[in-house]
Amino acid sequence: MGMKQILTGKMKHGGIFVHLRSPHSTQRLELNYYPPRSSFHEKYRIGSELDHLGFWTTDVDRLYRTLLAKGARKAIEPFSEGKYRLAFVKDPDGIWIELIGVGRRR
Repeated sequence: MGMKQILTGKMKHGGIFVHLRSPHSTQRLELNYYPPRSSFHEKYRIGSELDHLGFWTTDVDRLYRTLLAKGARKAIEPFSEGKYRLAFVKDPDGIWIELIGVGRRR
């Protein structure tokens, strides 16, 4: 996705956090991990706990191909819906990643 790790740290209870940022953005995405020794640890279960993550991009088709080349799995190939261009891939854990853009593929 082109995001870079800008900060990482450990929480008092044993959890670990990572802040990621996309190029040319001031917004951050924080990811948290709670290992078994942490008081907030929960066993991971595939299901509806996390439906998907969505990322806006200027070129859905190009990013879709890039992510597949880097090991993501196909979920839904790029398609247009109204003024939006969308696609979905799955990460190594099977979590769906939505790619969202404006405009139709030419």
